[in-house]
Amino acid sequence: MNAFQILGIAVIAVLITTSLVNLTRGRGRLSVSLLWLWLWCLAAVALAWPDSTVLVARSLGIKRGADLVFYCNVFATLGGFFLIYLKQRRVERQLTLLVREMAIANPALPEQAEPSP
Repeated sequence: MNAFQILGIAVIAVLITTSLVNLTRGRGRLSVSLLWLWLWCLAAVALAWPDSTVLVARSLGIKRGADLVFYCNVFATLGGFFLIYLKQRRVERQLTLLVREMAIANPALPEQAEPSP
């Protein structure tokens, strides 16, 4: 094992520990926490045994394991951006409904502008 693998696995161990602590303290949804744990474990396997990505890539018709990791990263990034976009739209809609409700509950006429001399 080289220095990069050792450092990478140490970082992933910290990330796994953080995910487990968040899971046990109920700081997120169970499905999301399990997804992160699964991804950290996959990253650790890919770091410890780099040839495993080549085997999976070739079984999917991709020549190199690095290409498989890159494609997965691109898909995950696009999916993440899409989910953030959906969340932002939902928050904007909730804000609009709240402002409308407050405006109906507390109607006030705009103050008369004083005529200028």
